[in-house]
Amino acid sequence: MTLTSLLIILTVISLAFYFIAKRTVLIARSNGQVFHSLPNYYGLWAGSLAFFPAVVVLILWSIIDIQLFQSWVRDFYPPEILAAGGSQAIVALAKVENIVAGIRFGEPEAWVLQAGDAWIGWAATSTMLKSAVVLGLATVCGLIAYRQIDSDFRARNGVEKLISYGLIAASTIAILTTIGIVLSVLFETIRFFQLVPPTDFIFGTEWNPQFEGAERAGSGGGEAKYGMLPMFAGTLLISSIAIIVAVPVGLASAVYLAEYASPKVRSTVKPLLEILAGVPTVVYGFFAALTVAPAIKGLGESLGLTVASESALAAGLVMGVMIIPFVSSLSDDVINAVPQSLRDAAYGLGSTKSETTRQVVLPAALPGIVAAVILAVSRAVGETMIVVMAAGLAANLSFNPLDAVTTVTSQIVTILVGDQEFESAKTLSAFALSTMLIILPWV
Repeated sequence: MTLTSLLIILTVISLAFYFIAKRTVLIARSNGQVFHSLPNYYGLWAGSLAFFPAVVVLILWSIIDIQLFQSWVRDFYPPEILAAGGSQAIVALAKVENIVAGIRFGEPEAWVLQAGDAWIGWAATSTMLKSAVVLGLATVCGLIAYRQIDSDFRARNGVEKLISYGLIAASTIAILTTIGIVLSVLFETIRFFQLVPPTDFIFGTEWNPQFEGAERAGSGGGEAKYGMLPMFAGTLLISSIAIIVAVPVGLASAVYLAEYASPKVRSTVKPLLEILAGVPTVVYGFFAALTVAPAIKGLGESLGLTVASESALAAGLVMGVMIIPFVSSLSDDVINAVPQSLRDAAYGLGSTKSETTRQVVLPAALPGIVAAVILAVSRAVGETMIVVMAAGLAANLSFNPLDAVTTVTSQIVTILVGDQEFESAKTLSAFALSTMLIILPWV
């Protein structure tokens, strides 16, 4: 039985208990019996107890049995693979998993076929036991919940408690996911710092990870350089240009739409402005590379300036246009949330509309506006496509907006594209850059 089929059967069982419990209470109420809660709550109680404990067991079982199979299959590995470990063990496991999935490349080794057949047998046995246990648990829990139905049982309180547990579980999952992301990046960063000194990475002014310390054809025996300062300087430069464009324009449009525009104009302009948020970033990248960058280069050269064909100014301007809706829409909502009584009080004291907006509304909405700007900054810092297409990948330590620069996220994408060896400093440097990107906003 597949996982999807099992979940469908669980859903059917829980719905059956829901309708049975609800109908039982409805019949009893029609006979004059008084219950603490509405019939719907008794149905929800029975259906929830039939569904959620079984789903939890199903998830835990599915996680545990995969871990067990991966451990048991090691008994089939040849001694040389067990002795080598590391990447060879990972490759061996991938071969066995391909056999289990029905994927074959050439003629697999005999031990791979034996391990795959054993895995398939374990999986079949586990699926059978899992289905029996999960469906049995759903039925038993549903019957227990059904037997609890009487006039004194507080079904509403039980359902509300289940909802609170669900909310706590959702919050916990979000927190654990964040912790997991940070730790996974941190562990790889520690491995990187075992190969490259932290001082060279943090204070280095040159980024050249294409060499791995060994002489290659045409390399001249060059040495890899892992200085992060050029990427962070480029990130700061492009993000600053984008914020300089987005914040004034976005805030001004929000003030106009919230305080000055008529309802008809607002209902037309705001959706049009928010369309910018739905445009794919690759479209902005094409626009920046094919239209904005050549225009800036032509204008700069007409003024006698040296402008790179891919410049931070082009990427920053287009990125600023892209994040205008983030500032505008959120600021507009915050300004509209300011109580009308504050405006009326200002008008009563003789303030004009402009004075009320500047001295009363905007200060009251300032925390929300700051949150909108922070969201826009995070969006600008994390943008990759526009930077790759309009600013290039040159890791130059420059604060000249007319130069070609790159950002941290662009370098991370470049490093991790294609097949990579996760034992090399070049690949691990992407995790170090990610860690610094997480840490620096809090410094």
